[in-house]
This record gives sequence, structure tokens and C-alpha cells, in this order.
Amino acid sequence: MLQGYHLITLTHRNAPLEAIGQLIPSTDALPGLLRSLKQHFNWEELYALTTCNRALFAFYTPDPVNDQELKETLMAMLNPALSPEKTAELSKLFHIFHGGDAVRHVFEVASAMDSLVVGEREIVRQLRAAYENCVAWGITGDHFRLLITQAIEVSKQVFNQTGIGEKALSVVALAFHSMRDKGLRNSDHIVLVGAGETNALLAKFLQKEGFSRVTVFNRTFEKATQIAQTFEQGAAYSLDALHTYTQPFDAMVVCTGATTPIITPELYGHLIQNDRSVKTIVDLSVPNNVARAVTTAFPVHYVEIEGLRELAAEHMAFRENERQNAEKIISQRMAAYRDIWHERQVERSLRPMIDQIKTVKSRAVEEVFADRFAQLDDTSQALMLEMLEYMEKKCIAIPVKTMKEVAAKRIPGGRVTA
Repeated sequence: MLQGYHLITLTHRNAPLEAIGQLIPSTDALPGLLRSLKQHFNWEELYALTTCNRALFAFYTPDPVNDQELKETLMAMLNPALSPEKTAELSKLFHIFHGGDAVRHVFEVASAMDSLVVGEREIVRQLRAAYENCVAWGITGDHFRLLITQAIEVSKQVFNQTGIGEKALSVVALAFHSMRDKGLRNSDHIVLVGAGETNALLAKFLQKEGFSRVTVFNRTFEKATQIAQTFEQGAAYSLDALHTYTQPFDAMVVCTGATTPIITPELYGHLIQNDRSVKTIVDLSVPNNVARAVTTAFPVHYVEIEGLRELAAEHMAFRENERQNAEKIISQRMAAYRDIWHERQVERSLRPMIDQIKTVKSRAVEEVFADRFAQLDDTSQALMLEMLEYMEKKCIAIPVKTMKEVAAKRIPGGRVTA
């Protein structure tokens, strides 16, 4: 059945990210390493997926697999510089799957059920890109073409029929959605206080959604400029310039490394002048960079990081619950994949016969009956070719259907597709 599939993996679930990083080869070294690995074990096919939190090596072979030998050889080839003690320590962290369990794990990975962030859709792109690389490197073939194609279809069904990918999880995404919920429009003017990683990520959300009026304040002016210049109407200032800034704005996002409030009632009053419209303030700093008195002295929609973290935890719990629905889909697709795989093996086994039938038809027209065929008018030739095409398809379909029926009878609950 599916016994030829095998998989060995090291992920965030069973190893520190630092350890995974030690075992992921450079992009340049990976193709050669994989070819050597495939040749060493004489595997028919090999597929590899490596990310910042996952090292996955799947292979196809009808031969028995020695788990211990697999671990030791893989470790030695991935990082020969590791000490014997470190090698022994890390080798214990690998998980190995065989047969149907290996196939199921690929389906779970594709459906983001095994991701660091459950429901993260980026894994599907990574899965497909890894397969395309393996094809280009000449290390994989029909078994993994079939598996990866089905894995992508399974992921589509999981994402479409469950909520595993719904409800944002990152604080930055939640902050942006909160601003939208408060009525933020694309034409509004946004002020970013701080130009670190968090506000840089938020700026990407703003840019993607079509915002153009963004002003950035930061202690390091160069960092503020890097973010501001990505917007059509972007502007950059040093952090000290906040005390003299008087341009109207609609929302403010604050995230700096300061340990005391930067936005005080006095400074905020200066910033808004006589403007008493309700503005949205998002404080993503730890500790808060917006003084609590600002939220009571002025009409604002205030969003702080602790509230977003609680919301992220709720969303994560929701996604985890959706895993059960995803598991049901995968179980159903596992049964279907067994049938699909067996049908494909029937087609592969009959390929020589199919090629011979096609060759007989071509030889009949081009050699055996070539002279008599040439004497026919265009209409008769077209009819003859159509009849031969029909006979070719029927001559192929009959043995294929028979073989599939035989194979299905050997599988409990087997399905037959003509």
C-alpha cells in the first residue's frame, strides 16, 4: 500500500529552534547534500522541506528502513562538525514516520496543523516551492508528485471547510484590525512613534492596505526614514521633534524601548492643539509608552498590548479547536489517497502496454497501410484516424479498468474509478 513512504523530521514541537538551525544546510549546499543522501541509501525519490522551525526529509523506497542508521547517517551528513555528544543528543529528537503515518504527517504539515503558528498559510507556499526545487535537482519523481499534489488539495479543503486559518494571531495584525474596527480609513493620517520591528511590521500592513499618509518619529532618524519612504506621503522626524509637531493626525501607534511614558497628557495636548475629535491610540510598548492619564483626559479609542495578547490567546484557542475538524478531513482524504495511489500504480504498471498500443496505431497508419491510407480522400482519412483513436482509447481503457477492479478487491473498502 503506502509502505514505501518514509519521513524523518525535526520541528519546533520536539526541538529548540537553535538546534534546528544547526542542522539546516545552506541553500547552496542543500542540493548536493540531498543527492548524496539519496544515493547513499539508494532511495527511489527524496523530498526535503527546510524552514526556520522545521527540517523534514521524506523519501520513497520499497526496502526496509533502519531507523537508527537513518538518524546517524542524516546527522553526520547534515552537520559533520557536531561533537559525538551533540550528535547523540539531537538524534534523539528526530521523529520518524513510516507508510500511512508519513503520508498523514505531510497532510498535517500542508494544512498548517503542525506549524509554529497553527493555521499559518505560508506553509503551503513553502511546501510547493520545496517540491519544485526537488524536481529541479532531480531527486524526486512520481510518488511525491502525487503526494504533494494531494497534500495541497487537502490543505485547500481544510482552510475552506474549517476555521483553522481564521482570526488573526499576531499582535501587529490584531492592532491593525482594531484600528480598522475603530473606523480607520485609507485616507487618514497615521503617526508611528518608534521605528523598531513591531512598527515596521505594522507599516507593511498599512502599505499593503493602501495607506499613503504616514509620519514616523524615532530616536534614530535613519530608521524613521526607511519606513517613511515606503509611503507616497511619508515623512520622518527624530523623536525629539514630537514636542514641536502640530500637524493634524487621525491615529497614533506607539512602540519604543522607553521604560516610562513618552506620550504624556501635556505632550498629547500639544500634538492635537484644539482638535477634540476622537482619535485612535495603539500602545504596543512594554511597559506602556502612553500615560494612562491621556486616555481619561482626552476623547480617544485606546488599544493596549495586553488586551491584544488576550485576544490572540482566544484566537489561538479557537484555531486549536478547529484542529479536530481538520483531523476528520485528513482521515477522509487518507482513505481516498490510498485508492488514488493504487490506481496510479496500476497506470504505471500498464504504461509499457499502453505505449505499445499507441505504437501499433502509429505504425499501421505510417507504415503497414501507408500507401492505401494515402489514397483516401481527406474526409475518409479523418474518419479513419477518428476510428483508430477511438479503438486506441478503448483498448487501453479495458485492461486499465480490469486491473483497477482487481486491485480494489485486494483493498478493504477499495474504490474503483473507471
